[in-house]
Amino acid sequence: MEIFYHSTRDKEARLSASQAILKGLADDGGLFVPERLPEADAGLSKWKELDYKQLAYEVMKLYLTDFTEEELKSCIERAYDEKFDTEVIAPLAEAEGAFYLELYHGATIAFKDMALSILPHLMTTAAKKQALKEEIVILTATSGDTGKAAMAGFADVPGTRIMVFYPKNGVSPVQERQMVTQKGKNVRVVGIKGNFDDAQSAVKKMFADTALREELKERGFVFSSANSINIGRLVPQIVYYVYAWLQLLKNGRINEGDAINVCVPTGNFGNILAAWYAKQLGVPIRRLICASNSNRVLFDFFESGTYDKLHERDEKDGSFKAERSFILTSSPSMDILISSNLERLIYHVTGEDEKKTAKFMEDLKETGAYHIDEAMRERLKDFRGGYADEARTVAQIGKIFRDCSYLIDPHTAVASAVYEDYRREASDDTPTVIASTASPYKFAKTVLEAIDPASADKEAMDLIEALHKASGMEIPQAVEELRNAPVLHDIVCEVEEMPEEVKRFLK
Repeated sequence: MEIFYHSTRDKEARLSASQAILKGLADDGGLFVPERLPEADAGLSKWKELDYKQLAYEVMKLYLTDFTEEELKSCIERAYDEKFDTEVIAPLAEAEGAFYLELYHGATIAFKDMALSILPHLMTTAAKKQALKEEIVILTATSGDTGKAAMAGFADVPGTRIMVFYPKNGVSPVQERQMVTQKGKNVRVVGIKGNFDDAQSAVKKMFADTALREELKERGFVFSSANSINIGRLVPQIVYYVYAWLQLLKNGRINEGDAINVCVPTGNFGNILAAWYAKQLGVPIRRLICASNSNRVLFDFFESGTYDKLHERDEKDGSFKAERSFILTSSPSMDILISSNLERLIYHVTGEDEKKTAKFMEDLKETGAYHIDEAMRERLKDFRGGYADEARTVAQIGKIFRDCSYLIDPHTAVASAVYEDYRREASDDTPTVIASTASPYKFAKTVLEAIDPASADKEAMDLIEALHKASGMEIPQAVEELRNAPVLHDIVCEVEEMPEEVKRFLK
């Protein structure tokens, strides 16, 4: 039975999966959601002997129903190949009483590879299915990892161009170097004088600019997105949560029907939303633990029911008074105050009321805040929020390394610390999967400060060797290749200049 997609703000226009993937963002600014949430027939345990690629097909075919078996299997085969340094694709490692789901074994050593390795293939297949004549222009804002993973996926893919905007002073040295050294005749990278929210808002504004879209269409171009706002990126992320549960079952760590918790370091909300979709599919997830860094807008939301990007919640009296600051942290992919994918969850917990969802988003745009009612909060009872500040993040990296000889990056450390707090406060020993979202080598300075402070005062690339000596962890090939890679992109612009940079790129 085919599943169609529509905007979170308007149910009238129904699109096939391939149409929604190509479009990326709805014309009204909403995000595409499936008109019904599929469930796995006859339980999930029938899939426990499947490898990652086989499971990806079984899960993704439930959502991408207008792709043929041949088309979808071809996309999967080309995505999950030798680009990953392990045949397992997403291995589980046990440390400190939790299972770390390592999602960083792809070409750019971050979890974004799990979806962005397949998105270009889904998109070019969709373009053929829809007989698209225009060249696809991927327009993306990144807080550090999406940009590189998207460019690596789309570089020199015929019929596409990709342009990435990132906060010039808001990513790690390795993240920036990965982006500015990216090869590809169809690639452009631009640093902006602002933060990720500025970049993301400007990109969404360009998507909604009818005059700009028409001007580009006349010249043979059409916009699409590689951010997690694209349903073609969100669906592949569901797979690894199903896989994690199945691996625990297969290895005898849980029994048939046993529940797990999932703890996810969260910024734009796509990764934890994929876990929520996995739960709707049939994975028995008891708690979805949303881990924030010092930019704790999501923690405040789950505690209070109010999403306020401008004011911080006082934990003593619950009021929103203090002005909320945008804080640059050692976990930059979480330095976000506007979590775009939360809109999809809001839509579902309104009872799929598109008008109510649109009003919330309008309130956020106009006043900087919205407040959900008690009925909606009840539908969010499976979620728990938590946060870890910078000091706690660094301390957690050191603690896990000392206690378990296991190395984690700052984003994963935030989740690890939040889970540690949750387990203590809730007295909940349910087996828990922590999404490990990036290689420690992407954030070598912070990791060294945690495990060997005396070695942390070095230049960016020298830190890599120092971390290797201190930890014994093998240096990923993706990092080795950066040492002598030439800088190919050096453009920096103001936020308001972003549309002109797009036109300049497309000539």
